[in-house]
Amino acid sequence: MRMSTPDKSPFLDDDLTPSVRAFRATLYLAQRLRYLMDERLRADGLTTQQAALLTLVGALGTPSLKQAAAGLGSTHQNVAQLVQALQRKGMLAVHDDPADGRRKLLSVTEASRSYWAARDDGDHAAVATWFTALSAAELDTFAALAERLVSALDPRADRMPRRDTERAGAEAARPGDNRG
Repeated sequence: MRMSTPDKSPFLDDDLTPSVRAFRATLYLAQRLRYLMDERLRADGLTTQQAALLTLVGALGTPSLKQAAAGLGSTHQNVAQLVQALQRKGMLAVHDDPADGRRKLLSVTEASRSYWAARDDGDHAAVATWFTALSAAELDTFAALAERLVSALDPRADRMPRRDTERAGAEAARPGDNRG
């Protein structure tokens, strides 16, 4: 097994099978992008996971906690912690379901919509710089391939609402989109 060169991630050994290299590269890329967005959000006391939940709730309207957990591919317990933090920050509201009093529904607040409206342009510009290593055509291909993998690995992804005017890859990188 050859070791990676200093300019490559140690996860990406050339002797790996293509699927393992793709898995490792995707995992590393996801972690790196999350770190970069966390850095942008840190000053405001937010995380990328919290932004993802707000994006999902904004897209779905008033999902239940269970639906939000499924949409994020996370556990009920982890999403409940995100919900509590966002409630304390005034960015997410929790309501009783009129059809089932045992169930709670989530919705973004006006404070959340205002916050993201004020910072979306800057976040979108930052995200664009993170992908400058790819040409426009390569970025389109990357987004299409990522969408196809998401659909193949998570059948729920096909049922998630999606704005047809933007690529899913761009939406995932835009924490303010779909928030209200």
